[in-house]
Amino acid sequence: MPSIISLIQNENMKIYRRISTWFMIGLLALATLAGALITKATHKEQQNWKAGVASEIQTLKEQLSDEKLPKMYKNHLEQQLKINEYRLEHDIRPVPSNSFWGYMVNSADMIQLITLFTIIVAAGSIASEFSWGTIKLLLIRPASRSKILLSKYAATLLFAFCMLLLLLMFSSIISAIVFGIDHIRTPYLAYQNGNVVETNMLFHVIRVYGLNCATLVMMTTFAFMISAIFRNSSLAIGLAIFLMFVGTEVTALLAMKFKWAKYLLFANTDLLRYIDGVPLVKGMTMSFSILMLFVYFIVFNSFTWLIFRKRDIAA
Repeated sequence: MPSIISLIQNENMKIYRRISTWFMIGLLALATLAGALITKATHKEQQNWKAGVASEIQTLKEQLSDEKLPKMYKNHLEQQLKINEYRLEHDIRPVPSNSFWGYMVNSADMIQLITLFTIIVAAGSIASEFSWGTIKLLLIRPASRSKILLSKYAATLLFAFCMLLLLLMFSSIISAIVFGIDHIRTPYLAYQNGNVVETNMLFHVIRVYGLNCATLVMMTTFAFMISAIFRNSSLAIGLAIFLMFVGTEVTALLAMKFKWAKYLLFANTDLLRYIDGVPLVKGMTMSFSILMLFVYFIVFNSFTWLIFRKRDIAA
């Protein structure tokens, strides 16, 4: 019986034999380069950064004087105030967007593009086997349906991981060439346990990339589920992309009026808000969001597994 490793290798071969896969990689590189050039052209380096930070401190103090300010927003503003005061006291300039680390952090937005690519791969992974009529040949092999399904899902996630590594590589090389490495030793200032601490910027970049992957994993899993249920890659791609771009906005509107909105998928996909922002709904924590994402992850995969195992291939 074929091992799961050999099945995953077979699925990887299918993915990387497609011209569309290499087109996606090329497009990712071009998008990263274009983003760097646009950033360099539109962002001018601030000469007197201390004056800018001092002005921001004054603005934060004025905002904090508002007695009607919600507690969670007040806590966030207080943290930003202490970080800015620490900057001035220790002469640590903010990381500008048009710098090596600044663009490395901002390039994490390209994960949305990777999510789009991975959705396309996930949607076609199962649906294409049905449309091409190769599903029967696949299932007459000694491997069980569960192994075949797992290999396809694992290969899709491996594709996403490879694209993330490529994004890191592209952004680091392009950022070094376009912006130079003048500010490479600048630390990232974080607020932990009531104190401002200096942390490594590389660790911060990796953390930003990691936290941005929640939407990537969940929408990939969703597209995989729709593909398995309806055997239609266009439907899977369309639904996943629609939810990816609309789901967050709709959830934010619901969260303004209903506390139960915190249980919705897109109320929990933005994990960055727990380190650089405020929760969508009062009382939400990163642990809660991770738990909710895990529940959705199990539900999506369970539906996929049940449908694929019981599907009549002759239908």
